[in-house]
Amino acid sequence: MYRFEWYQRLWESRLEILSEARRVGEELVGDLRGRVGLYPGSSSCPGPLPRYVLEAIEEANRAPVLPMRRVEDELRCVVKDLFGDEYDAAATNTCEAALRVVFEVLFAPPTMRRGEAYRGRFIAPYGEDYEFMAGYGRPYPPRYKALYADRSSTGGEMAVEGKSLHNLDALFVRLAGARYECHGIKYSVVPLLTGVEAEPSIRRMRLTAERHAPYLVGIESIGYDTPGYGYGEEDEDGAPRLKRLMGGLAEEYDIPYVVDCASGVPSFGYHPQDVGAHVMMWSMDKVVRAPTSGLIVGLEEVMNPIRRSLGLGGERFGGVSSHSKALFSLCDPGRDAVVGMTAVLRVLRDEPERVRRPIDEMHRVVEEEFRMLEPEWLREGLTITRSYAMGGTEVNYEKTWSDDRRGLPLFSAEDLFAGTNLIMEAMAEMGVRPATIYSGNIFIAPGLGTLDEEGDFIEEHARVAARALVKALEIVYGHCPQG
Repeated sequence: MYRFEWYQRLWESRLEILSEARRVGEELVGDLRGRVGLYPGSSSCPGPLPRYVLEAIEEANRAPVLPMRRVEDELRCVVKDLFGDEYDAAATNTCEAALRVVFEVLFAPPTMRRGEAYRGRFIAPYGEDYEFMAGYGRPYPPRYKALYADRSSTGGEMAVEGKSLHNLDALFVRLAGARYECHGIKYSVVPLLTGVEAEPSIRRMRLTAERHAPYLVGIESIGYDTPGYGYGEEDEDGAPRLKRLMGGLAEEYDIPYVVDCASGVPSFGYHPQDVGAHVMMWSMDKVVRAPTSGLIVGLEEVMNPIRRSLGLGGERFGGVSSHSKALFSLCDPGRDAVVGMTAVLRVLRDEPERVRRPIDEMHRVVEEEFRMLEPEWLREGLTITRSYAMGGTEVNYEKTWSDDRRGLPLFSAEDLFAGTNLIMEAMAEMGVRPATIYSGNIFIAPGLGTLDEEGDFIEEHARVAARALVKALEIVYGHCPQG
């Protein structure tokens, strides 16, 4: 049976899979149905705000006069406490807005001059989640022009506008040691990245940089530091080796290196200077549970024009900030979001164990529950990694597809967006908000019914959710075609 036929046969079992999952969920999840989940890593379903965030917002709203400039400067001060005085910060209403601002300011060629704008090209590693940043440029070479077709970068936007910026190209570079295979019900290329090698990969990027040197404007990478994202190699100090080499390449060409940390934890994991990053961004409403917002942190030199583009610099009506009146006024997060974001950052600065401890406890529960996964040989193909940078645990099962075996189905990211990821669908039928699963990666973090209002871990809830995930994997695998 060919691989595409294998996935088609699996899809034909969809109704049986969901029916079995529903029966298991009624017994296993019980009263927690609809009240617990495994990953608050999507702005479509953020976790509840902790008490210390709600109290900070309530206190701010008791003040009869509280200018935005004051709360913005408080945010800057806390960021400088965490990252150093040479760094600055800006807040946006989402992390995607932060990406748009950064790419427009740092990568896009100027348009307010006579004549045609020159072209700009940035290096985009062909890994996973490539569309989040590479989507701001037109894919180059042309063999990659269809990559965005069904991905989140264009979903729902085709009748309005494309995401890519004027005269900006994304230079896709294949990572050495990666495998680019087709998998999934929504049969698409799935980058399999646990075998990525840092040194050969940076040589490929250097060749690309040399070939496009007159047009080169930047380098980007996703912020995760886990094997499933191709960043399993670490230097002695724990920094992701490939990211550090990319930062060095950016320094060599005097161009910015931008890292999108998306569902991560500011100041946890690695520091921007550890990898030579000029700018890093986080989605603050995800694993750290601030109000919906994005945080941009970078060296002051590059943050100065970024802040001005958001109206956070310059004069207006005698003041020292033109807040919300600049190019990106549509990205204004509002005062409550900035207050809540600052409250989270204060906890990360003053009481980091309040955030670190639940990550450790969730990781322990995940490891214990996955020891029960059947059949036993599937467990041998798991790579379970705790990542403080991403605020949780990555369970990678890419290696269950080895020795000519077909293991747990590798659903594509397109399956995620199309609703054809049967593991996630099975979890939803059980009454558990699913972990995020695609390309053989499962992301798990505390925050959806697994933390109380103080931010303390609720082990009973987490264990039920993790057990449901294991059962969902077993159910789906049990319906996989054999032979």
